[in-house]
Amino acid sequence: MMAGFGNGTRGYPRSRGRTWSRTGPDRATLGIIGAVCAVAGFFVLGAVLGPAAMLCGWLSLDRTWSGASRRPWALVAFVLGAIDTLLALIWLAGAATWGNGLL
Repeated sequence: MMAGFGNGTRGYPRSRGRTWSRTGPDRATLGIIGAVCAVAGFFVLGAVLGPAAMLCGWLSLDRTWSGASRRPWALVAFVLGAIDTLLALIWLAGAATWGNGLL
């Protein structure tokens, strides 16, 4: 269609610039989900919930660091997820040592 014959895009605000899907969770919800995953990861399944929290936090930050001041839950989720993942990896490395009953 040609926009020059009265079919301009001014009357349709979703036709330009706002074409993303609104079916998925919004960024604030992703940040809160990531923070919950990070806190739960300190107690169970840290090797799984830590990276999940980091992913939710990073997606909630819109894959840039510039949104950190507007979305504190996203930054909390990302940082706690990173700490959780690091602790889980240290724990898994310590569980594989010789003195831990493996042999």
